[in-house]
Amino acid sequence: MILKNKIEEYSEAEFTEFLNEFFENPRQLKGDALGAHINRLTDYFESLIDHPDKSGLIFYPAEGVEDSPAGVISVLKAWLAANGKPGFRQD
Repeated sequence: MILKNKIEEYSEAEFTEFLNEFFENPRQLKGDALGAHINRLTDYFESLIDHPDKSGLIFYPAEGVEDSPAGVISVLKAWLAANGKPGFRQD
């Protein structure tokens, strides 16, 4: 996966693939390797988005929000639109 510089450079499908790294561990990493990978991805996620909850969107979803990539994207899209910020690239 190629990490991009701005959220608007991602399609929704690409960002879902990125978020799957948190939810599904597709690389089958374990122990320290998994922890280091998640820490790097978390730092990247927090640098990419302006949402005030930062990585809490992933690790501590609000009550009623699906604990999944789709839930994170739903909250993020609503927040971006409400704050006049660019959203995901349209394919």
